[in-house]
Amino acid sequence: MPSPSNHFVPKSRPHPVRSQLTIAFAALVVLALASATFADTHYYHHVFFDNSLAPDNYFYSSGTQTSPSTLVLLNDRLPVERDVVHTPPNALRIEWNSKQEGNWTAEVHVKHFRNREHEFEGSTLTFWLYSPEAIAAADLPLVRIADTDDGFSKPIPLATLIHGIPAKKWTRVDILLTQFTAASIRKLDPHRLQALVLSQGTSDNAPHTLILDDIQINSPTETKTPLAPIAPPQQVSAKGFERHVDVAWNATESASLQHYVIYRSLDGNHYDPVGIQEPGIHRYADYLGKVGVNASYKVAAQSWDGRTSAMSAAANAATHAMTDDELLTMLQEECFHYYWDQAGPKSGMSRENIPGNDRIVATGASGFGIMALITGVDRGFVTRDEGRERLEKIVTFLEKAPRYHGAWSHFMNDQTAATLPVFGMFDDGGDLVETAFLMQGLLVARQYYSHADAPEQALHARISKLWETVEWDWYQRTPQSDALFWHWSPDWNWQINHRLTGFNEIMITYLLAVASPTHSVAPGLYYTGWTDNAANNPKNDFLDGHTYFGIKLDVATKYGNPLFFTHYSYMAFDPRGLHDKYVDYFENNRNLALINRAWCIENPEKHKGYGPDSWGLTASDGPEGYVPNAPDKDDDVGTMTPTGALSSFPYTPDFSMLAFKHFYRDLGDRLWGAYGPRDAFNMDQNWFAPIYMGLNQAPIVVMTENYRTGLIWKLFMSNPEIQPMLTKIGFQPVPDTTAPAPTSPQK
Repeated sequence: MPSPSNHFVPKSRPHPVRSQLTIAFAALVVLALASATFADTHYYHHVFFDNSLAPDNYFYSSGTQTSPSTLVLLNDRLPVERDVVHTPPNALRIEWNSKQEGNWTAEVHVKHFRNREHEFEGSTLTFWLYSPEAIAAADLPLVRIADTDDGFSKPIPLATLIHGIPAKKWTRVDILLTQFTAASIRKLDPHRLQALVLSQGTSDNAPHTLILDDIQINSPTETKTPLAPIAPPQQVSAKGFERHVDVAWNATESASLQHYVIYRSLDGNHYDPVGIQEPGIHRYADYLGKVGVNASYKVAAQSWDGRTSAMSAAANAATHAMTDDELLTMLQEECFHYYWDQAGPKSGMSRENIPGNDRIVATGASGFGIMALITGVDRGFVTRDEGRERLEKIVTFLEKAPRYHGAWSHFMNDQTAATLPVFGMFDDGGDLVETAFLMQGLLVARQYYSHADAPEQALHARISKLWETVEWDWYQRTPQSDALFWHWSPDWNWQINHRLTGFNEIMITYLLAVASPTHSVAPGLYYTGWTDNAANNPKNDFLDGHTYFGIKLDVATKYGNPLFFTHYSYMAFDPRGLHDKYVDYFENNRNLALINRAWCIENPEKHKGYGPDSWGLTASDGPEGYVPNAPDKDDDVGTMTPTGALSSFPYTPDFSMLAFKHFYRDLGDRLWGAYGPRDAFNMDQNWFAPIYMGLNQAPIVVMTENYRTGLIWKLFMSNPEIQPMLTKIGFQPVPDTTAPAPTSPQK
């Protein structure tokens, strides 16, 4: 089973009439993209802490107390402060009483997420402190740092750095990194900061409170040297939905930009800061939690030296009741913007995750993103010409990118197209499964952009050439091999040696390999590779045949599998009414989803937050990193991934809608952001993913569209190579199929 974008782990209808507001909002985002400077990497090379997603305690923190001293903790973590903040919407609260023979420590840890380069730049550690009552310098805590290699420093008394904390006034603390000296047996590297530690100083036997915010590592030129005035954002726009308002603006082009500050007014006069947004993202989702709220918004730009620009002109919007059909369009549009706004500026390809590493674009996620792009064009989120121009950029990039017997690498550098071996030194060649995910998207785009005009015909021909030059047969290794293999590298050859055998997410690889007009493999490879002669091999995990929660499962590898098995190969390939030698995949996929939900309802592991409207275990990052979440004892760790239920709309529309409404209406204040639902959450640990994932947002867009109109299924299946492929493999119609035709949901 793959980790997200890591498969090493045993991993046209008529155009709708668009409202003028939707067109204006999309045009604004296009302008923002044109001038965007992607800044995730730079931002997180400096910012250690800005805000907490959870409103009660901060996941990336810890604390200890030794009696008789006390430290206020909430489930062993630092409480979140929401009333007094330096950067909205929250800060951290450190509340203690230091006594003789006792001790306490309060630790703030670095926020971990996929592909974050854990190396800070600058010479000075900076943070801000506030207290409701004055604290004398002698009564302030000690401060230490720890690095990622278990190195830690000697304590520095805050009393030697500042002259106490005045009441109700923010105080900045600056500590040169050279002031920290190692106290462990390891060399201390403050640029690989892992934790900021405050601990007991003077035992004064008195209660104190400090509010801590905006922890950064910067250089004096960024924090102290006056920078050029920064201009306020322009063309701010607001668009209201059922429970939230999307605010968007044009990028502010300035090297001194640290972040944007979003202000809200509910009376049209007084504006309060409600949140920030990092550079490179020019959208903000303000979750208001109910319908009928009228709000006005302004946006300012803040520089690294702490100065804030003037506020922008105001933009107004209101939340309002929405039908189920309108909610689905909202869901698709929000997730679509991940691929439209945040595509690599040079390549047009999809970034692996946001926030993340600006350089990395992902091949498979780009294929999914292309299908999301086609959906967005057809739904009027952007124009047909805008979509074509984006595809032309992607195709130009792919034409120049390194190929390994026609296959692209798993990851590429957005600026240079160079292969990026993200998963180790062997990961430096062709990835056939990621190439298949990409190609299914390109074949969908080829059929959509097939008008008779010259630009579309040229794009159609260029995609056809890319399709025809993938050497699927090379990845058979030898003519005698009975399966395809995942990777090949010119340096390492078949070192990874990963045979493609189901049941997993790779079915589309065999379908395309058989369908190839130029480098096809024998149809029998589908059965000796993908199904591995399941009927004749009782030890193979392909066939299941057991009943779980009263639901029969024909094909699986364990108790139900992560749900991405039912999504990745079926975003373009329409399984409805088709049966190979063993199974009707639509029915099997539906049953996988139903079993997944039934597991979450029974909840044998007793995780918080599971239930009839909170289900969908599938692969995602979690509190401790990547987990292939699935409905079995070993793979259910309490992490819920919204794409699991939401991308299952074609299989379980009513139950998916219940989950969608729960994720949006009940958890939206923590889970809903600029690009729809965040990647995952774990209620046991009060953890909400800081990222959106390229492999998880697009299936929501595409599979929801397949449920509503079947658009992406229709386009892919209309490719001339697909029906002959199905005939060669031996797919047969399913008599009296129970698979429903796509319909619009009940209003």
